[in-house]
Amino acid sequence: MKNLVLFTLIFVLFLGCKKEENLTSPYVPVNEDSEGYNLLLIGNSFFRPYAEKLDVLANEAGFVEHNSTRITRGGDNGRPINFWNDSLTQEHFEIKTALDKGDVEIFGMTAGHDTIDRIEGHREWINYAIQNNPNIKIFIAIPQIDFPADWEQRAQEYGFSSIQELYDYFVNDIVHNEMVDQLRIEFPLTKIFTIPTGWASVKLDQMNIDNELLDEISRFGPNTTSLFVDDKGHQGNIIVETGSLLWLKSIYNVDLSTNTYETGFNTDLHDIANNIYSNHDTEYNN
Repeated sequence: MKNLVLFTLIFVLFLGCKKEENLTSPYVPVNEDSEGYNLLLIGNSFFRPYAEKLDVLANEAGFVEHNSTRITRGGDNGRPINFWNDSLTQEHFEIKTALDKGDVEIFGMTAGHDTIDRIEGHREWINYAIQNNPNIKIFIAIPQIDFPADWEQRAQEYGFSSIQELYDYFVNDIVHNEMVDQLRIEFPLTKIFTIPTGWASVKLDQMNIDNELLDEISRFGPNTTSLFVDDKGHQGNIIVETGSLLWLKSIYNVDLSTNTYETGFNTDLHDIANNIYSNHDTEYNN
């Protein structure tokens, strides 16, 4: 019964809206000798802020050849299966065009999926991608559970004592065991890893509850001073900064303890992102 209810939960976890935030923030340049990757990134509004911020972080960290093609749509429309099935849309053609060039090194997608076949969309895009990009790496970004005001109640409804337990189950039992492991069987020569972006929201929310943040942050409110900007749970700057540092670590393996990027917050977001990465199952790291 728990799995059946969770299937329903996962179906709505990734319903982002079309609201987009201004993600520009100051940074301090550093020098590192590296070229950077050519990335293709597709997703929704729970994916887009991190994809955009990664450009800033990667270039600041010295990855001068870093380049990303970002294609996003709101809500379910940003899931891989919807991008694939909507074969007459401009976005579908843009994704195929990027892959047809044969120079994509990393292809990132959201974990959003259909409840009938969890990996149908991911399977289709990976199969298409490897035709002209045989050495491509795939990552699946795992977003937070939406509607944070209901997190604790939802966790209890599904048999868990906390949002931490529910999200851990989602990351490891659903995305890793039932999605990534299956994709690895079907594509044994393709590197597939995950980025648990949603932990940034969960960790910072708990730290805020426990008065452990070094900044004045509300749970809901303005983008610059809040964890979430709306009931749906779209992330404020402090979460976006942390999640994007996690992307930087996951994709480029940057040492966040020495990275000099200025997040604009007193709270050590580098340390939080680094801890999330360190606690992530190493079998699913890049």
